Amino acid sequence: MKTARLSVVILNWNGRKVMERFLPSVVKSTVSPDVSLIVADNGSTDDSVAWLRERFPEVEVMELGENYGFAEGYNRAIRKVESPYIVLLNSDVETPEGWWEPLLDFMESHPESGAVQPKVLAYRERGKFEHAGAAGGLLDRLGYPYARGRVLFYTEEDKGQYDSDMATEVAWASGACMMVRRRAYLEAGGLDSDFFAHMEEIDLCWRMRLAGYRVYALTSSAVYHYGGASLAYGNPRKTYLNFRNNLLMLHKNLPLRRGKRVLIERRLADTLGFLFFLARGKWGDAKAVLKAHRDFRRMRGNYKNFPAEDIMKDLPGTDRYVYLDFLFRRSRV
Repeated sequence: MKTARLSVVILNWNGRKVMERFLPSVVKSTVSPDVSLIVADNGSTDDSVAWLRERFPEVEVMELGENYGFAEGYNRAIRKVESPYIVLLNSDVETPEGWWEPLLDFMESHPESGAVQPKVLAYRERGKFEHAGAAGGLLDRLGYPYARGRVLFYTEEDKGQYDSDMATEVAWASGACMMVRRRAYLEAGGLDSDFFAHMEEIDLCWRMRLAGYRVYALTSSAVYHYGGASLAYGNPRKTYLNFRNNLLMLHKNLPLRRGKRVLIERRLADTLGFLFFLARGKWGDAKAVLKAHRDFRRMRGNYKNFPAEDIMKDLPGTDRYVYLDFLFRRSRV
């Protein structure tokens, strides 16, 4: 059987209701002689797998056997897929006709590219950017992620302000819809399974850059992301994972001495975040910040090898203290 040029992989865990809404658009706009569509099932206990096989026989079902989380689930799936290019696609994404062609054409013609994302728009407010990646991910000077079109929970209307005929280099591509070069993904070590979920695609893009690849956003392609299908925005569990994993990402991807300096600044900034949650009565989120720092201290010893080169200063977006600007000056992207 001929290997497809591109495989689109959706990770599923008990997600039949979500797939009932979104999978038809993906099947219609994606399955072709050049593209295979794969649902990698993370040990679902609902009837997802049986429903998929009955309703969408053109979709390949890969049963992983248990819930490995977002990161390790994708690692296991991508090791089995042979296509040179792979899209990691969330199950709550609607894809219009023609969404994948510009991404694939770009990667095939730019061998330095390790990952590229389309414009990620909001499914529920289709004229606005969606939180997860918007028009391309950035990092600020303290390692806080933001995006062109999104800072904290503020998202801009898409008025074409980030549109370009050319791809734009970014710090990270959104895990909601991210095309990767399989070779680059494997060379970088894949997603960090210790993260379980959240921030893992940003960490991966950083490691791709350390390996010599580049990361882009391409606004000639767009998808619509519902968002919060696995963990709703504002859930303290999401707050915990985002804070903990962000600290781990900084620790592992910076030279050791530089990382220590950045993490001292981050503790001060995260204290402001803790106080911000307390002032708004968000006790669960405040506790999540404390737990994230505690577990970071416990987990950081798992990482023994640190890069010799500090590339953080060269990542797009790191010329700003963007979250502090937003909190105190209401400065947006």
